[in-house]
Amino acid sequence: MRLTTRIVVLTLLSVTAVGGGSAPVRARHGMVLSEDQIASQVGVDILRNGGTAIDAAIATAFVLAVTFPSAGNIGGGGFLVYRPASDASVAYDFREVAPPGSSAEMFLRDGHYDFDRHHNSYLSVGVPGTVRGLHLAWKEHGKLPWRQLVDPAVKLARDGFPVSSQLAQSLRSVLHDMQVYPVSVAQFSRNGTPYEPLEILKQPDLGRTLQRIAVQGPSGFYEGETAALIERDMKAHGGLVTGAALKAYEAKKRTPLRGGYRGYEITSMPPSSSGGTALIEMLNMLEGYDLTSSGYGSATAVHLTVEAMRRAFADRARYLGDPDFNSNMPIDRLISKPYGAQLRRTIATNRASISSPTTFSWPAESAETTQISVVDSQRNAVSLTYTLEYSYGSRSVVPGAGFLLNNEMGDFNAAPGLTTAESLIGSDPNLAAPRKRMLSSMTPTILTKNGKLFMVTGSPGGRTIINTVLLTILNVVDFGMNAQEAVDAGRFHHQWLPDRIQYERLSLSPDTQSLLRSKGHELRETASQGAAEVIVVPGDDVLEGGVDRRRTGGGAGVY
Repeated sequence: MRLTTRIVVLTLLSVTAVGGGSAPVRARHGMVLSEDQIASQVGVDILRNGGTAIDAAIATAFVLAVTFPSAGNIGGGGFLVYRPASDASVAYDFREVAPPGSSAEMFLRDGHYDFDRHHNSYLSVGVPGTVRGLHLAWKEHGKLPWRQLVDPAVKLARDGFPVSSQLAQSLRSVLHDMQVYPVSVAQFSRNGTPYEPLEILKQPDLGRTLQRIAVQGPSGFYEGETAALIERDMKAHGGLVTGAALKAYEAKKRTPLRGGYRGYEITSMPPSSSGGTALIEMLNMLEGYDLTSSGYGSATAVHLTVEAMRRAFADRARYLGDPDFNSNMPIDRLISKPYGAQLRRTIATNRASISSPTTFSWPAESAETTQISVVDSQRNAVSLTYTLEYSYGSRSVVPGAGFLLNNEMGDFNAAPGLTTAESLIGSDPNLAAPRKRMLSSMTPTILTKNGKLFMVTGSPGGRTIINTVLLTILNVVDFGMNAQEAVDAGRFHHQWLPDRIQYERLSLSPDTQSLLRSKGHELRETASQGAAEVIVVPGDDVLEGGVDRRRTGGGAGVY
């Protein structure tokens, strides 16, 4: 299961913890929402000390690498969309890349697909991008000194922090999977005994690694002692990441994708993430329907949304991958209004389409990641999503370095031509190759209206990320929800293959479920989907924050 987390940051004047309740938290100047209260508080402190939205997001991200180890990271990668109040938006791609020796057939053993080789081995570790990406964003848009942003994480790793009940439960649940990695067991337990709530968790090796990053910048991670420790661990266990590959890693500055929906401008992440492309494609299809009149949670609204999801995910599998390796991706066509209208004409209102491994045209008729969203007092906005892939990534801590490695190579397609009804994809654009970025579903997104910031959204959840972000937008724009209502509302998901609707318990009424089945949909219940943290700006003087309580959550504001 992929673990992603989301942070939302806004700027204020006095510090107040974000509580529960159905109403959104409101503030004028800013707030930080994340899956960890300590990290949120650090982000707010940065804002109070004159930092920008970028500064706050970076500081929060580094703290999450200490206090939220299941997804917060320095050993993974991700994406950041930045929308300054008075300049053009920019996107930063710091997705992991495949190391030397990678190939399209690397996840086969004796000619047969090997799941563990793909997801649970040292071969599944990609070259990390988080540190380089955060530094690039800071270099171009930060204000406070780099070391000031990393130092809070250094202190928390070195001196420790009280384990929350949620973290204690999370560490207890993963301890069994870590047994094959003694260094991980040593770092995240007391000699094999799970931590109890309020006990102090210290991570001295991680503290020393973060200290090198604080003092040396990216060189403190991609070169020198840290890089040597990574390379040594790789050589000992058959991994492919080398010191040369670490030194050569580059974060990419990209032009965000732009779309429109009912008068709102959508700014989202381009490939190597599929999120922005699929999101805008779905919104273009749905813009032709009156979802408001259909009603929130109605069988009609759910059916139409699912059919849009189905088509966008089929195109995702067919066309999308690393743009540096796929020069012919038809992105402009996929996010165009005419293409959305063309696909809309293939949707029947009274019956479900049928997905199959060969369905890339239509007759007329996962995972875990972490998200940071930031808005500062000038209404500069950041939406940042980063991940280790699975919860706790590979579950392997680098000896002497104290951080978890990702297992992000699992996001490459399994093998050439290996597309199955149960969701393995074998299309060419996302097959592994050295220095190639694996396709992602992360969807950091910002909405504006009439040139003014309106919404910041994003979520963890593997392939469900795209649809969770879509639903938060529909909930606000079409169904008139405030930020907290939009986050609390039930969720559902369809990803082309497998051909079924996955829905949260209690999110669809029995009547709606019956009507969807009568249209030909298969349904499967799931416990929860995603953990969106949403900021809505309904007026010039107010910010609304929606905190997702499906997982742990913490928030702080400067009012």
